[in-house]
Amino acid sequence: MRRARVTSRDGLTRSTLVVPVVVDAEGAHLSASIPTDLGGHALDRLVAPETCRRHGLSETAGSTLTWAAPGRSTVVLVSVGTDGLDLDRWRRAGAAALRLASSEDLCAVLPVDGLEHPGDVAAAMVEGALLANYQFREREGDAWFEVLPVANGLPSVEVHDDVTRGVARGETIADGVNWAKRLIDTPARDLPPRELASHFVKRLGEDPHVTVDVWTESRIREERLGGLLGVGAGSAQPTRLVRATYDPAPGESLPHVVLVGKGVTFDSGGLSLKPAESMMQMKTDMTGAAVVAAALSIASRLGVAARITAITPITENLPGERAMRPGDVLTMRDGTTVEVLNTDAEGRLILADALCLAVEDEPDAIIDVATLTGAQRVALGDEIGALFSTADDLAEEVLRASGRAGEGMWRLPLAEAYASQLESDVADVRNIGRGPGAGAITAALVLKRFTQGRPWAHLDIAGPGRSDSVRGYVTRGGTAFGARTLVEFLRARSR
Repeated sequence: MRRARVTSRDGLTRSTLVVPVVVDAEGAHLSASIPTDLGGHALDRLVAPETCRRHGLSETAGSTLTWAAPGRSTVVLVSVGTDGLDLDRWRRAGAAALRLASSEDLCAVLPVDGLEHPGDVAAAMVEGALLANYQFREREGDAWFEVLPVANGLPSVEVHDDVTRGVARGETIADGVNWAKRLIDTPARDLPPRELASHFVKRLGEDPHVTVDVWTESRIREERLGGLLGVGAGSAQPTRLVRATYDPAPGESLPHVVLVGKGVTFDSGGLSLKPAESMMQMKTDMTGAAVVAAALSIASRLGVAARITAITPITENLPGERAMRPGDVLTMRDGTTVEVLNTDAEGRLILADALCLAVEDEPDAIIDVATLTGAQRVALGDEIGALFSTADDLAEEVLRASGRAGEGMWRLPLAEAYASQLESDVADVRNIGRGPGAGAITAALVLKRFTQGRPWAHLDIAGPGRSDSVRGYVTRGGTAFGARTLVEFLRARSR
């Protein structure tokens, strides 16, 4: 396990020293506050473009140049791009440094002169490093990612405290996201619905000002969650719903946000069976539930001044003898009937019930997160999530938060022109559209019916919810995409 902390000048004795540098056409620029005699190496304030090119240091954030010699510390120059103003470049720099240090302690020498928000920069660098450090099979032993703030003269007390808070925030965010990633990567056999619910209870139960309630199937039936029961009918594993609430100041008027996450612990497609290749990664179909649980946990540990409720319907979608059939009609909590014409379009059925519960809380905003449609991945690929919203101001808030988090989102339309595709002869709505295209939009239109005019945003993260390769601070497997965006959104709402 790797931890993060602020260090003193003693950090300069570490075996690996990391120095962030701005790189442009003139070369790599060493800040005036960085000692030129570092780790036994004599550094130049300006590294020539030819040297940078020869060793691979470029304007690309996260590219590096390494000096190493026997008996001396290894000094790594890591690029933060051409200006160092983009926080995501600092995340990539932190990730690159971490991968070079392997299992050793390392010290990042952070020049704070000229940084408007040094705490945010420190948080981003730590966040990127610790996210990149994630492995499903945890390493043995402890190591530190240390941050040493330096300035011309000593950094002020205010700057030092800001960096200290930033390092702690970055570690808290990365810890919560990595917890979610580990759940997402866990084999479905080891994480049936009740086991996932237990993981939520264990972590959230330790968080300040959080209460957790788990609904078993008898309670779910009493609460008339027909979509959730219908999807889970084909599995021998009992269905669950977890409802967690963070309320740091009961009785006070705080912003209230409800987060809803899709929790299908394995999705075979039901009787509308997926092809074998498409089923290989379906243990990750509970990503939305893990994301919203992690966001609530992180917000609690950061002391966000907002009331947050997380609702996670959790089930399996399997083709057992009691499985729902194409043509069946299910009744949702609010009485809406849904004709199920494709049992592999199950996420919208369990989310419909959860959205009904969310509406009843009368929150200021509802945000749901789901690995919902292959159409999202076709439209936007594996690095950009789809955003739908009934409120322009809410959509802008989410987009700003995603920009700060480095999680790309693109707003797609809730085009009412496609609503006619969802008309049913035997129910209020079909669970799939009639046409061959616009699958992400028609899925979002199904969900919209259950939001009752409340400000609502829907994040379809089917593509970026998992990664087949390592890139920057993104590791292979589950990514928990969206968790950091939600945290940024909640922090902004609390301000």
